[in-house]
Amino acid sequence: MATFLRPLSYQYQWLYDTISRLAALSVGGERRFRTLALEGLKIEKNTEVLDLCCGAGQTTKILVQSSDRVTGLDISPVALARAARNVPQANYVEGAAQNMPLEDNRFDLVHTSVALHEMTPQELSQILREVYRVLKPGGVFTLVDFHQPTNWLFWPPLATFMWLFETETAWQLLKTNLSQQLTEIGFEVLRHNLYAGGSLQVIQARK
Repeated sequence: MATFLRPLSYQYQWLYDTISRLAALSVGGERRFRTLALEGLKIEKNTEVLDLCCGAGQTTKILVQSSDRVTGLDISPVALARAARNVPQANYVEGAAQNMPLEDNRFDLVHTSVALHEMTPQELSQILREVYRVLKPGGVFTLVDFHQPTNWLFWPPLATFMWLFETETAWQLLKTNLSQQLTEIGFEVLRHNLYAGGSLQVIQARK
């Protein structure tokens, strides 16, 4: 169950941004956090990129520095309006991640940042299959999200953050083996790295 802080963090962009910056200190700051899932990937000007659940465009802003073909997708028209103001270089599509209004085999790269923990197990499964569908053969899916800490010192701050701002789906993600789910769908997992005492995971997987 989420507290009153969760809707406030989405209603007030400054609050969401402040929370994000504080949380990102564990990996060296916000820019470092926003680029974790992109490390080692070759993104060129003609690379077709989908920023899935793009929110207000925090990572979209980084993606457009490398590619001229960035699309942001989000279910929230309010978030998309903010993204369009913040990052006008990208194109935006309103839609649900589990049923994207996008054609098959379109993207070279699909990226998502701390969004999968918002989904129920059923929605998560649907989203991963949708990502597989919209990726070109050989395309890469890259993500950063919560993970069960491997260092017990990181349990208190993660648990506090989740109690204050997240719902049951975030706790469920800690028990989920994303790499295994991706493999079962047909992806080849290229990279699965842990950060911040294991409380954050980065996965890159190829279709």
